[in-house]
Amino acid sequence: MRSQNKGILYGLLSGFTWAVDTVLIGIILSSALFMSTDKVIFLAPLVSTFFHDALSSLWMMVYLGIKGELKNSLSKIRTRSGMFVILGALLGGPIGMTFYVLSVKYIGASLAASMSAVYPAIGAFFAFLILKDRLTLKNWIGLFISILFIFLLGYSSGGIQSENVVLGFLFILFCIFGWGMECVILAYGMKEDEVLPEQALQIRQLVSAVTYGILILPLFGGYSLVPKVVWNIEFVFIAIIALSGTASYVFYYKAIYSLGPTRAMALNISYSAWAIILSFFITGTPITIKLVFFSIMILLGSVIAVANPGELKFKNLLKMGRTA
Repeated sequence: MRSQNKGILYGLLSGFTWAVDTVLIGIILSSALFMSTDKVIFLAPLVSTFFHDALSSLWMMVYLGIKGELKNSLSKIRTRSGMFVILGALLGGPIGMTFYVLSVKYIGASLAASMSAVYPAIGAFFAFLILKDRLTLKNWIGLFISILFIFLLGYSSGGIQSENVVLGFLFILFCIFGWGMECVILAYGMKEDEVLPEQALQIRQLVSAVTYGILILPLFGGYSLVPKVVWNIEFVFIAIIALSGTASYVFYYKAIYSLGPTRAMALNISYSAWAIILSFFITGTPITIKLVFFSIMILLGSVIAVANPGELKFKNLLKMGRTA
């Protein structure tokens, strides 16, 4: 029980720290540097993700180096479990994120964001097939509640911005598959305890950064923007923000390790609610009654999705909170 409570705490912290990352990177992407031309606006998410994951990998190297585990962590790349972590990294990072950016281009950010919110359901389906990760009916209801209100949150803020919607929908389907499968494959890779969460994260960020640098950026002409970012103050900010992203991934991987992929995803998507709250305090974004209601429902759904049947009773929820 105590291990599960730690897993729930890790999952909630992964959502909160990812919300911090999301809000701050949103500010950076709205800066004059990333808004100068239509091409730069399109390339900005790809270039910022490349720097984000590369710098996150460096932060993990420093962290693991201090612990004296860096050499051991890098050696895990050649193991069978390490290969599964690499596959998950490719699906979630370069593949999932690239198709997400392309879908934003063709159907708009709001619809792409709201549709991508169904990735935990895809992940849950494959976790059931591959890992035999079973949820109760109440857990499924909780997952559905979170996904529904994230979808409503994104859909209510805008519509389609392009006529080429078929291509956009195709891209978002690839994105959903990539993000959903990433968690399942990572969980499978960490199943044998051959690769621990922090080691898996080091491999994930390194593989993602290298793939972006060698394949994604050259494919889309992204290197034209790289020098401008490096010699600008935005690069320092991205490096700092990458710390929050690294912390989020550490918590997320620990939650996957402790709770399994489906419950970890259910807690991680609470970042949509945390982002609303943080946007109010950091950027002064107005909060409406609708946003508050949506946030509460997202968080409530996340809790229901990970709780065991007995823990859904009010007394047991209070007891679980005191022993977390």
